[in-house]
Amino acid sequence: MLCKWENLPSSMQNDEVKFYYDILQHKRISIVVKYIFDKLMATTLLLIFSPLFLILGILIKIDSPGEIFFRQVRVTQYGKSFRIYKFRTMVSNAEKIGNQITINQDIRITKIGKKIRKCRLDELPQLINIIKGEMSFVGTRPEVPKYVAFYSKEMLATLLLPAGVTSSASIAFKDEEQLLKNEKDIDIAYVEKVLPQKMEYNLEGLRNFSFSEDIKIMLKTVRVVL
Repeated sequence: MLCKWENLPSSMQNDEVKFYYDILQHKRISIVVKYIFDKLMATTLLLIFSPLFLILGILIKIDSPGEIFFRQVRVTQYGKSFRIYKFRTMVSNAEKIGNQITINQDIRITKIGKKIRKCRLDELPQLINIIKGEMSFVGTRPEVPKYVAFYSKEMLATLLLPAGVTSSASIAFKDEEQLLKNEKDIDIAYVEKVLPQKMEYNLEGLRNFSFSEDIKIMLKTVRVVL
């Protein structure tokens, strides 16, 4: 759902964001359908996968000490902060002993975590975020606040809709870890090289937004994962 222009955060009220806002204003029906679909599908899938949640939870606890879920502050629609749900695939104090971006062969990843990440099963708990209205199935992947701080005026337009579990950018950069593995400063490399490229996909997604396009991206994501 889009709020009124005057109710957007002041940082988002610029000409660059207005361009995308006007596009989405003409696609309000698709946005409503997207919202209803997200709620119904997420609830259904959570019920279907509940046995898998139990199995993975047990395996994670057996493999290493710590919580089953990894919860990290991310940014979603209108710049609001929320805690994203993921199955924990790293040691419990991972954020204190390394970067917020995980690279290939990261020593913080647990044994069961490697298998879960390979199948993208660590993303399943985000069904909870979708039900809570914090995320959508398709949309710009939610970044941590420190990376959002580097958004250009145009990039802020990606915050007009809820953050997503998948997107065209997610598919194109599914091997992001490989791109960053040889960088000396991962944070700088991500902000200067990877983030701008991902945002080109995300902004194009806003320009071409439709519910049918969302379905295509979801199906393509399933094919890529399989």
